[in-house]
Amino acid sequence: MKRFLLIASLLLSGLGAAGQEYRDYFANEEAAELHSVADSVASLKDEAALAGFVSARLRSCGIELFESPEYTSFGIRRENGDTATFRNVTGWIPGYEKQLRNNYIVIGTRLSADNGSGIAAMLEVASKLSTNQVLLGRSVLVAAFGGDSDSNAGSWYFLNRAFPETEKIDAYINIDLFDSSNRGLFVYSASNADMNGIVNSLAASLQPARPSVVTAEPGVSDHRSFYAKEIPVAFFTTAEPGKAYRKGTDPMEYEEMSRQCEYIYNFSVRLSTARAPRFFPNTDNSGVPLVGFADCDTKPSFFGSSNPALFLTSWVYVYLRYPKYAVENGIKGRVQVSFVIDENGKVRDVEVVKGVHPTLDDEAVRVIEASPDWKPGILGGKPVRTRLSLYVEFKLKKNKK
Repeated sequence: MKRFLLIASLLLSGLGAAGQEYRDYFANEEAAELHSVADSVASLKDEAALAGFVSARLRSCGIELFESPEYTSFGIRRENGDTATFRNVTGWIPGYEKQLRNNYIVIGTRLSADNGSGIAAMLEVASKLSTNQVLLGRSVLVAAFGGDSDSNAGSWYFLNRAFPETEKIDAYINIDLFDSSNRGLFVYSASNADMNGIVNSLAASLQPARPSVVTAEPGVSDHRSFYAKEIPVAFFTTAEPGKAYRKGTDPMEYEEMSRQCEYIYNFSVRLSTARAPRFFPNTDNSGVPLVGFADCDTKPSFFGSSNPALFLTSWVYVYLRYPKYAVENGIKGRVQVSFVIDENGKVRDVEVVKGVHPTLDDEAVRVIEASPDWKPGILGGKPVRTRLSLYVEFKLKKNKK
């Protein structure tokens, strides 16, 4: 009997080692493929050539492309009268659940040569989804958006001109600023409780990577076009929160990147079958119900006033520091910020709803997060958590000649 157990143990250990070698082999293969695709993208400077490369890769995965002109090409009229032409690439992976397959999640990235790793990651996730599409509930649209040099014009064009069923897009996954995976994986959801709930549900299972949820927007990208349409977003990035994005300054770790792609694939599958995330969930990130500012019996008050204008004049504009970079480059505008005043009067879950530029957005978030306590709102005789949204305006004074 002991001899039998010994032989079985040796066999199992051998199978375990073989299994590990099998997994390592495919991890190395995926890493090499990601490296090859990222290098290929970096060598293509022309947007048309990039579009052709991405189209060919998606076709090789068995993904059907939208190839009519209204999907693929669009132009922007310049001030001098010239028209600049850009390209989008969009593919379709059908869902399998009868009640969900006519709705969509979109997975996108910038069609730009300096986004080689972002494109490689998107293509890797798309390939996995195509291979395992029987697991999908909703259909998935994978997209590489052109017009990066014109304020992410490709995603705006897709939503406002090309795709006829934007009301059926339930969520958007953005993959961008993705070049140094050894920094870790981060996800920005604009503090959407439903999207964060999917991150939390995945955290309860064994995952190849574990993203950190960040509340500060990592940078300007295509997620803003979807957010403007009130479509929930998840922005996956390796850009460290609170730090300037420095492309190419850290060495790539493609094996780690392959694990991060595996996580984004798992997130996509879960999102495709989950309840449609709400753009304005009526709960905060921890699931506690939220009450609208105007719906309170007694509205939250700051320094004795329930008028948010007093909060701006007595706190925000007193302690706001105009970023040097924004001053030097003439950047101005109104940043829309949303935040929660909890039942103890603490300010929490500060998020940018509509940004202007990362420097201004970050400063608006910083000064509101530093707010002293408010007097909480009251509903039914009890203090409640309240959401408030307001604009923080950045003005530049004109120099007197």
